[in-house]
Amino acid sequence: MDEKLNFPSFDARFHSLNEFILNLVFEYRAWRLQSWDDLDWRVKIFFTPEQMDKMEFALPGWKKMASYANGVTLTHVMCVFLGLFMLPEFEAASFEEQQLAKWIVLFHDIEKEAISGTRDQTHGFRSAIRAAQTLPNLGFAKTRAYGRTIDSWSKLAGEANVKTENFADPIQDNCKLPELIGGIDTMFEKDSPASLVVKGVLLHMSINVVDDWPQAAPLTDEEIKTHVDAKLCPLLKMMCLADNEGWSMFYPETRERQRSDTLKAFEMVGKMVMA
Repeated sequence: MDEKLNFPSFDARFHSLNEFILNLVFEYRAWRLQSWDDLDWRVKIFFTPEQMDKMEFALPGWKKMASYANGVTLTHVMCVFLGLFMLPEFEAASFEEQQLAKWIVLFHDIEKEAISGTRDQTHGFRSAIRAAQTLPNLGFAKTRAYGRTIDSWSKLAGEANVKTENFADPIQDNCKLPELIGGIDTMFEKDSPASLVVKGVLLHMSINVVDDWPQAAPLTDEEIKTHVDAKLCPLLKMMCLADNEGWSMFYPETRERQRSDTLKAFEMVGKMVMA
């Protein structure tokens, strides 16, 4: 645990991964990383079988996530990290916020099933389950209620989906959010580091930020006011900005437009949170 933090440092716990991403930033800024294929090649070299085993030991589910569609989600997650590290909002954030943002990115797609022709609409909730189950093993603090709560909370989150006429596959059921958010606060305490990470993962697909990728179950204004607070808001903002970067990094016009749209969306979110 870093002496500046009251929770585990991502940089220390995943030192080699952090150094890999820093090197990607250097290469991108030096114009030596100019396409998805360039990035994909570097990701596949870095994630040797030994490295994959280390990640799976710390983060159960990592290998499964990386197995879909020839590793497209793994490369996307590395691209999200690359985008995060270069965000002005990240550079201006406190050291604590930077570390929390990295933990959220690490977990945000860990349960995503990348299948051609479909969009996994519920992986935010499933990835939050994995985060809630894994963070205590990585050194994050939990409450006394955690042991008697985590199984029932995981079951609730895993079943929090609903069929609709507009989508072939189930989407997340936001009617369950009061119980889910309340359960997170019971297991980790409100606004604790683990609570913020799990909520960031849980809600990373819950705010409409760009027209290209409308969310299947966006939060209403009232739900934003209820479930997003002043500590979570900047972390969600960085997560959503970086998630866009994970697909548009090498397409400057799309990247700039999506960044602008996301900033406008979070300007409104910020006003609702502070109201």
